[in-house]
Amino acid sequence: MSRELVSWHPFQEVDRFFDDNLMGMIQTGSAPMLDVYQDSDNVMVDVQLPGIDPSKIDIDVENDVLTIAGISGDTKEVKRENYYRKEIRSGSFRRNIILPMPVKGDKAEASYDKGILTITLPKHEAAKPKKISVKVK
Repeated sequence: MSRELVSWHPFQEVDRFFDDNLMGMIQTGSAPMLDVYQDSDNVMVDVQLPGIDPSKIDIDVENDVLTIAGISGDTKEVKRENYYRKEIRSGSFRRNIILPMPVKGDKAEASYDKGILTITLPKHEAAKPKKISVKVK
């Protein structure tokens, strides 16, 4: 039986903990998963909210922080003791996202299609890219 020395990298262990455990907690916890992306005029946020009644979703933008909150309810009345497994969560959820740039919150729009909530937030003029022309002397 041979024994090898194995180098230990504590920071890799910490990274792996957060990758494996934290993401698992987020996916199974009360915070919905989302994507944030942009084009030249808007910041867009796609939020996974399958089975949620869109009328029970509240969206708020204040100081360039987007808050998405709502309630997901049980659609079936099954007594707790009759479950073998219960993974579909119900109850309230809330997610706060610090936006990457200033936006016009009063001009935001939201749509819901096939379980995906899409929020479009127009960028503030100061955050839009500016084209500068070069003058030749």
